[in-house]
Amino acid sequence: MRVAREARNAELVVIGDRTLLAGAPRVEHVPLARPATPGRLDAANARYVLAVLDRAISGCLQGEFAAMVTAPVQKSVINDAGIAFTGHTEYLAERAATEHVVMMLVGGGLRVALATTHLPLSDVPRAITADALLKTLRVLDRDLRQRFRLPQPRILVAGLNPHSGESGHLGREDIEVVRPAIAAARAAGIDASGPIPADTLFVPERLKNADAVLAMYHDQGLPVLKYASFGRGVNVTLGLPFVRTSVDHGTALDLAGTGRADPGSLREALELAIELASTA
Repeated sequence: MRVAREARNAELVVIGDRTLLAGAPRVEHVPLARPATPGRLDAANARYVLAVLDRAISGCLQGEFAAMVTAPVQKSVINDAGIAFTGHTEYLAERAATEHVVMMLVGGGLRVALATTHLPLSDVPRAITADALLKTLRVLDRDLRQRFRLPQPRILVAGLNPHSGESGHLGREDIEVVRPAIAAARAAGIDASGPIPADTLFVPERLKNADAVLAMYHDQGLPVLKYASFGRGVNVTLGLPFVRTSVDHGTALDLAGTGRADPGSLREALELAIELASTA
């Protein structure tokens, strides 16, 4: 809890079981169902995890909290408890009754948003529609303006297929879906360019003239960002009625309780949440 004790121009409220959070400055107690053992998963505490999230969501929606910062969650143990759970992003959208949210990671001088999030690769092409892409570009453009204070965001859009489909020889999605969505976005005043082949999109010459990248799926865009900033990157959920940031890594169960976990990403997530909340 050393990150929570560091001096900041904000009051931090840590939500969770107080037995896990010794040393935090202000703890709002939500009790575990069963005592926790560091590094050991227990499905009995799955509903505790969701109760913590629900309390934070409620506080943000009611204006009690200015922003939410989440630690990583082990999705598998929640599913093992018989609860359908895809991830923080999807859960927050449902609880906040938000029609369309966008996952974006920030770090290493990059902002990388995703058109799809936690899907099997085989499901990605069906999930990408011109309408969904246009909604994503609208949310991305709006939050870059409102939250990040960019007056005219420049967005590079990755193609779905290798070489953006190679003129249709490697798939027609880039011609029939991605390109029309970009055209519609540009007609709406959004500075979006593409589709650009993903293997050359992240070269410095392209990125120096861009404010954000929209990747088509999770592992198309995030490996590049995490290579550039792992342990210092921040996950931001765009489109919510409140600020939400998170870390760029998983639960690292092998490090739980050892004191060797690196809090760098959590520290960056806190700093960015405070910054974004101050511009809301």
